[in-house]
Amino acid sequence: MLARLACTTALAAQAVLVPAPAAAVPAPQRSVSQLLTELQQLYRQAEQATETYNATAEQLKRRRAEVARLDGELARARLSLQDSRADAGRLARRQYQGTDGLGPYVRLLLAPDPQAALDEGHVIGELARVRARTVQRLAATERRRDTLARAARTALDAQLTLADQQKKQRDAVRQRLAGVERLLASLSPAQLAAVAALEQRGVTAAQQKLAASGSLPANRPASPEGARAVRYALYQLGKPYRWGAEGPGAYDCSGLTSQAWEYAGRSIPRTSQEQWQRLKRIPLGDLRPGDLVVYFPDATHVAMYVGDGKVVQAPRPGANVQLSPLASNPVLGAVRPDAQAPATDAR
Repeated sequence: MLARLACTTALAAQAVLVPAPAAAVPAPQRSVSQLLTELQQLYRQAEQATETYNATAEQLKRRRAEVARLDGELARARLSLQDSRADAGRLARRQYQGTDGLGPYVRLLLAPDPQAALDEGHVIGELARVRARTVQRLAATERRRDTLARAARTALDAQLTLADQQKKQRDAVRQRLAGVERLLASLSPAQLAAVAALEQRGVTAAQQKLAASGSLPANRPASPEGARAVRYALYQLGKPYRWGAEGPGAYDCSGLTSQAWEYAGRSIPRTSQEQWQRLKRIPLGDLRPGDLVVYFPDATHVAMYVGDGKVVQAPRPGANVQLSPLASNPVLGAVRPDAQAPATDAR
């Protein structure tokens, strides 16, 4: 996975190297294994920060939608309140204009036709009930408007808090990536080659260990949706990794997997941690193309299984979307975005 570090280093050196003072004390030499460990830690920290940023971005997206919904309901409630007040005003004017100073009992006694007066009383009673309902509706609409106004203010405050949090997380990602660039820029081509070779040996050993344990999945057909997701992911090969990206020009790890399944017709969570938490977990040996492999104890990296013990992934900054061995990182487990089993798997 460090095969492209040499070209990345040239770019990183232009961005971060500054002339050292003439009297600077040489830094102690680190072993190749120490350099690899430090690089892997920096990459992992950067990906952790990226996934945290992505999770906040998703929360912010939902919060903005909630604010927009509440604003729409509040606008409708205010219009309804205007209508209710207009109805109440009309009833008040009618009552005032129809008042003759006599109570209903006196009007009944003085009426030339008592039955007609009683009939009129029923009409008056119905009008009174209409007036009561109008007043109740007015009061209920005012309460709803006030409730919606408070909810909209709360949602907006939460949105502003999330936006500020996202900005801090963005700065944290940039700081982590700057650390990666500084370390890469400090390495010679020989050191880069040695680090890449050591990492490749580690991946090969991990893949062999997985095969020896019987955990590598047998060849299984993908579901129709899984096949579409795999086709989409493979079409992205060669595109660069960029933190927070969901395509079409660049991706981060969970951006690639979520967009591939979106193309397949199924919306899945945006981040690797949510994919691990919310999707159906399956044994590693049951993997079929389209399933997702999640890495590291805190689920901060994800890739898509494509068969033959390989995954397609957006690995990390400085690299492109690529095919890799399933054991290219420490495996946490596997999840299945679609629950449908292919017909050929039916027993």
